[in-house]
Amino acid sequence: MIKITSAQNEKVKKWRKLHTKKGRINSDSFLVEGYHLVEEARNSEWKIIEVIVSEKNHIPDWSQAYRVFQLSEHVFRQVCQTKNPQGIAAVIEMKSKKPSDAACVLMLDAIQDPGNLGTIIRTADACGFDSVCLGNDTVDPYNDKVIRSTQGSLFHIALEHVNLKEKIVALKEEGFSVWASALQHADNYQQTPIPEKIALIIGNEGAGIQPDLLKLADQIVKIPIYGKAESLNASVAAGILMYHVKNGQVSNHN
Repeated sequence: MIKITSAQNEKVKKWRKLHTKKGRINSDSFLVEGYHLVEEARNSEWKIIEVIVSEKNHIPDWSQAYRVFQLSEHVFRQVCQTKNPQGIAAVIEMKSKKPSDAACVLMLDAIQDPGNLGTIIRTADACGFDSVCLGNDTVDPYNDKVIRSTQGSLFHIALEHVNLKEKIVALKEEGFSVWASALQHADNYQQTPIPEKIALIIGNEGAGIQPDLLKLADQIVKIPIYGKAESLNASVAAGILMYHVKNGQVSNHN
């Protein structure tokens, strides 16, 4: 274990760079905070590079398997981004994983709100989707707010950074049917037959799905609005459609 008491320490400066997307990309790593997320990372196939603990915190026995840094309280707070840190954090190595034998793929077109993205990833995990494909202009999934919103699902489901046009074409060649969620020129999702292999596109919170992506979809579906709201939150819409798709597939196999 290595003790650090100065905020000017080079390690501390390096960890603080992980607060930015550029810093995460340059180091190919990201920071997670709190017991739950560190445990989720530890129980997954993701590589823990370093464990960081506060001097006021108990050092878990399992941490002996890793390189551990013990920080004075004021330095630890500078490393963390939460207002009330739990006294433990870890640096995790990024990885991209493409699942084999996928049947349910979620595709996100420029989802920009961290809370939305985190909730969508968490819901995709709960629904048993195989992967989440992140298109250009989608917020960085290793953003602190996204990570916390996933509640650990980040470590359970495959995430891919992709060119959505190219990915749609590739999925179609693999036998996937592509659904796009939109309000115009769309069929009620409940009245649309569910294919065995499906890729579902969810669009930007304000602009929706790009027109050129809509043209590539096999089916455009909508969720009926019964009240006066113009549309649903992106994460809510994604959840409704993902559960509908998964329930339909399960029913078809029974």
